[in-house]
Amino acid sequence: MVAGLAACSLAVGAQESGCGGPGLNSGTYTLPVSSIARTFRLYVPPSYKRDAPARLVVVFHGWGGDEGEFMDDPNVINEARRRGYVLVGPRGLGSGAPDYSRNSWTFPGSATGLDGDGVNPASAGDTATTCNPVTTPDYTFPSCKSGIARNTCSWTQCQDDDVAFTLALVRHLKARLCIDPTHIYAAGGSTGGMFTWELGQNPSSAPTFRAIAALIGLPHRGYLAGPGRKGGRRAILITGTSDPIVPPGAWDDAAYTTSSNDGERYYYTGATAIVKSWSVAAGCAAANKEVPFGRAGSPADCRSYCPVKGARWPAVLDCRANMGHDYAFAWSWKLILDFFDRS
Repeated sequence: MVAGLAACSLAVGAQESGCGGPGLNSGTYTLPVSSIARTFRLYVPPSYKRDAPARLVVVFHGWGGDEGEFMDDPNVINEARRRGYVLVGPRGLGSGAPDYSRNSWTFPGSATGLDGDGVNPASAGDTATTCNPVTTPDYTFPSCKSGIARNTCSWTQCQDDDVAFTLALVRHLKARLCIDPTHIYAAGGSTGGMFTWELGQNPSSAPTFRAIAALIGLPHRGYLAGPGRKGGRRAILITGTSDPIVPPGAWDDAAYTTSSNDGERYYYTGATAIVKSWSVAAGCAAANKEVPFGRAGSPADCRSYCPVKGARWPAVLDCRANMGHDYAFAWSWKLILDFFDRS
């Protein structure tokens, strides 16, 4: 519990709009979903008005983290305050009962350990798994050992459906706060960033989010689906060119990438491959190289396959910085909110 924040237990509400209601204060809450009490932290900016729809960003922490990864960072809170965003940071589930350890989010391949292409050409070294099980430690959660994990590459939780929880959380907040339903965004770091791709790809959740932001997070190898909504979805990807955990790969190289951290060898869809997929879905020509998109004040090299239209930014933006597996909130969060502002 963060000092000064209220802890409350709330039931899922059926009210469709919280505009005009008493609202909620910034604080830490629990929300019963699927018989599990899920935890989230809420930030409501001082400028919030109960009769003026506000923009909402749902932020997802990395593996083994909690809602404090985003919500405790002054860069995140100060920018949200300045721009009037409501923030909510849910907590993932752990390897035992809720919140024991290694809190995580589950997305395609992360629980089964199977990659998205199902190919097994020995000459290419493709094992149809999400990792090299010989060198990668076995992180399989107990909740996944009853037939869900197909090998020792499994590394996320199987206690609850994270997509369903996220949608229940958004509905809950919309019923109690004055939220603009057309300006709801998802952003995540590391495993949380990987999960944002699932929120954008899944047809049940894609219509909820106007745009997503994945920070040092990519889908597992072969999971290249575009947005689960006709007409595409806007997305910004920020990666580190020296990241040993989730490497983006080389510019304009659609090959998958492999982690090289402490013996781990996980396979991920490269930045170019997923950006191309989403760019095509947005109606952008992706046959040529990505075109530079200048960003003053940011150390990232940002490029896109999509043309710029007026004050709006490209529909899909690929930004890479000379850094490792680092959130770099001092500049990355501003870049993310700039993208949301112009989406």
